[in-house]
This record gives sequence, C-alpha cells and structure tokens, in this order.
Amino acid sequence: MSESNASSQPAEKRLSPIGFNVLAWTAVMSEKLNPIVERLKTIGYDGVECFIDSTDVSEYRKFGDHLKQLGLQSTAVTVVGPDANPVSDSAWVREQAVDFLKGVVDRTHAMGGTVLCGPIHSAFATFSRREPQNVEYDRSAEVLNQVGEYARQAGIVLAVEALNRFECYLCNTMAQLRELVRRADHPNVRAMFDTHHANMEEKRFPEAIRTIAPVLAHVHISENDRGTPGDGHVPWDDTYRTLAELNYGGWLTIEAFTRNDVDFANGINVWREYNDPWDVAESGFRFIKTNRDRYAD
Repeated sequence: MSESNASSQPAEKRLSPIGFNVLAWTAVMSEKLNPIVERLKTIGYDGVECFIDSTDVSEYRKFGDHLKQLGLQSTAVTVVGPDANPVSDSAWVREQAVDFLKGVVDRTHAMGGTVLCGPIHSAFATFSRREPQNVEYDRSAEVLNQVGEYARQAGIVLAVEALNRFECYLCNTMAQLRELVRRADHPNVRAMFDTHHANMEEKRFPEAIRTIAPVLAHVHISENDRGTPGDGHVPWDDTYRTLAELNYGGWLTIEAFTRNDVDFANGINVWREYNDPWDVAESGFRFIKTNRDRYAD
C-alpha cells in the first residue's frame, strides 16, 4: 500500500483505559491501599492513580508489584510546594524543584507508572499577586525540560496540569498550558485536561480540548463539585464527543475528593463530603464506560 493510500484510511478508534485516583481514600502509600485497588479491579478499572510524595521508593515498588499481580496499570500525580517552586526567582529553589521531581519520577517508575501528572509547573496555591510573567514561563519550562529528559529514560510522560485561578496563577487555561509545553520543548513533557478546572476557566470545552489536543497525554474526569461524575453540570457530551473526534486514546481517570485523609483534605481546601468514594467509583465507572463506548461507535 502506498503512503498516500495508507494515510487516506480512517484512523482505528482507540478505547481509552479507565482509571481511578485513590486520593478519594488517602494520599499515603501503604499496604492499606491493597484491598481498595482489589475492589477497583473487580468493578472493572484498568488502572489506578496514586499521589507521589517522599515515601521510600520500596513502598511504591511493593505496591506496583501488587498491581501487576492484579493486572492493573498505574499512573501518578504530585504537586510541588514553595520550597521547590519551578518559577522561583531563586536558582537554588528551582534546583530543588528538579531534584524533587526526579525523585517523584523514581517512585513512579518503581510503581510501574507510565504517566506522571499534576500542576508541576509551579508551586500549588502559591501566588505572586500579579499576572504570570514571561520569565516565569521560561523558568518553569527549563525545569520541565530537565525533568522531562530524566523521565524519558524511565519511559514516563509528564502530563502537566492547568489549575483554576484559586489554586494557581501560572496556567489556568489550555492556551497557557499549550504555550508552556511548547517552551519546555521536550517530547516527554506533555499536558492533561481536567474537567473540574476547565469548568471554571474555559469558555467552551470543545475548543479547549482541541487547543491542547496536539500535546494531550492524560484526562481527569472530575465533576464540578468533585463528586460523582455525571451528577453535576460539567458538559460531558461535549467532552466525550470531542475526545472521540480527536481519537484520544489515553487515560480517562476519575479524580474525586473526600475528607477521608484529613491532612490532605485540609491542604486542598476540601471541607465537606461530596459523595461516598465507592459511589463515585461504581457509578463513575459506568458513566465513563457508557459514554466512551457510545462516542467510539
């Protein structure tokens, strides 16, 4: 078959794997997660997403071995704090950001993860009281480029996340995120789309998703109130339809929050319960699978 004829064939539809972020129960890596992921496997999930901190690498390796025995895949998420802020005007702080994120890559690799997502472009909930500066994008891009090269050696893609205006100022929209990824200029530095944040910051979901599509590597399925997907007012039809039109085949991972882990909940300003985590997991899985399959036809 000639190259011209091959390119004229319609792309084969890819079904996205479905994941669940265990932050609905805890941010702590331990064997207490084992019965949770076992039940998630029974529900039908393809993988789980875990928060990565500075817990010993061996704990992530043991957990990854358990996931492998279950036939589950994994992705990871993390945040950076002010002492390791990639946009800091201190070169030493930016070096701390590189070192911290390399450690997160090591733990993600030990767990068997292939995607590391999160707002790793700047420190969470740390504000300069001014609009983002050009030099801050350059600083962040330099850090991401260095970490991206380290991640490449581990076979891990960085999926950088834009947050809403109440949680960060550097990247709120897909347009800003796309520009940051362009500046980072590394094949392992890509982007994610989170429906919760987009619900606050984007005018229209289809345009936002198309803007980030060339570098899109991960999607968080998250309701406007962080509860069960499908129970709120996120424009889900627009979301699934546009992803299907673009033949997106990456993860569709539920990120919902509770107060089960009080320290983590307090750190991200979660002050009430939205839905029981197992309601989120069971109803959310059916919701994603139904819509994914419907728009894949």
